[in-house]
Amino acid sequence: MTAKLSESDIERGWYVVDATDQTLGRLASRIARVLEGKHKPYYAMNLDSGDHVIVVNAARVAVTRDKRDSKVYVRHSGYPQGLKEETLGHLLERRPEEVIRRAVKGMLPRTKLGTQQLRKLKIYAGSDHPHTAQRPQPLDTRGAR
Repeated sequence: MTAKLSESDIERGWYVVDATDQTLGRLASRIARVLEGKHKPYYAMNLDSGDHVIVVNAARVAVTRDKRDSKVYVRHSGYPQGLKEETLGHLLERRPEEVIRRAVKGMLPRTKLGTQQLRKLKIYAGSDHPHTAQRPQPLDTRGAR
């Protein structure tokens, strides 16, 4: 008989990731895996067993030239003629944190649990972050899982 895992049994760690020259999609999938807790031996899909992830240097993430121009983010305000379109390159210049947040959000579940997991993601355009008190460990995102 196996012991049931509860919310109080979960220990959350803090990881820091440097996004400099890392491919956007590969970086996002590895971050989503840690946020969901799939890297832990006691993963449960009905519990938020993931860790906190801090991403620094988001403005220096690697994206191909073609994707900068061709990928378009679309949103609608709900009003007539309220369709807004923005390319990846423009959004990367304006708000680089939003590019990584949207990429990771697309890889998390579309439930309340996914929303809760996304709250543990902290993204910063530069190399400074205010989470030094949590003593984050570096997360290896360059190698295999």
